[in-house]
Amino acid sequence: MSIHPSAVIAAGAQIPESCTVGPFCTIGPDVVLGESCVLISHVVLDGRTRIGARNVFHPFCAVGVSPQDLKYRGEPTETMVGEDNVVRESVTISRGTVGGGGVTTVGSGNLLMTCVHIGHDSHVGSHCILANAATLAGHVIIEDFATVGAFSPVHQHCIVGKYSFIGGGTIVTQDVLPFSKTSSRRENKAFGVNSVGLERRGFSSERVRALQKAFRLLLVSKLNTTQALEKMRELEGEDVAQLVSFIEKSERGVIK
Repeated sequence: MSIHPSAVIAAGAQIPESCTVGPFCTIGPDVVLGESCVLISHVVLDGRTRIGARNVFHPFCAVGVSPQDLKYRGEPTETMVGEDNVVRESVTISRGTVGGGGVTTVGSGNLLMTCVHIGHDSHVGSHCILANAATLAGHVIIEDFATVGAFSPVHQHCIVGKYSFIGGGTIVTQDVLPFSKTSSRRENKAFGVNSVGLERRGFSSERVRALQKAFRLLLVSKLNTTQALEKMRELEGEDVAQLVSFIEKSERGVIK
């Protein structure tokens, strides 16, 4: 095991021999690391934190730290991180709260860029990109393959749909449609299908065209949302069905 002599590791922490712990890292007693993780330097892992294999933590990130919630009284809540994530400098991930389910989760294969914040009881899926200073308030859900642009805050209890792309500097206060491009000029708007991102993820041209038809009904036609949903249900394809289901289940409303 490669542990720098300046690292502070509490008794009880579980660290496989394949891990590398760099200088001035601090690991709490209830932390469990997976195989081949790398802590470059000045990394803080705290609380009841379970981390999968092959994650890389860059300097000054803090994972599993206490939530920024005035109601928190030190309850033994958790943080769970999957595999193959890259956590860049100064990222903060807060553990859960009792009122919010007790756990904050991050999936696998994500890139969390510099100064990203993942608030308590938030759930980030897999293969997501959170760009510099993207900020998730508590209780946010980021579905798989989503991209949140730089300096974009996401309001509590919002859901960012899978395969969506949020442009930099967008203030998200409602749910973001799956498969969409959403950005802020004077006000937040959805700008149709994230076609480039979908193609990069292996979507066929037929799947993209089906989604484009659905988005035209939702965003371009003069139909209201209820009328557009009726027409969208007539279209074929599992992706369109998932889009319809997302809209129907949204509690905060969706950005159109």
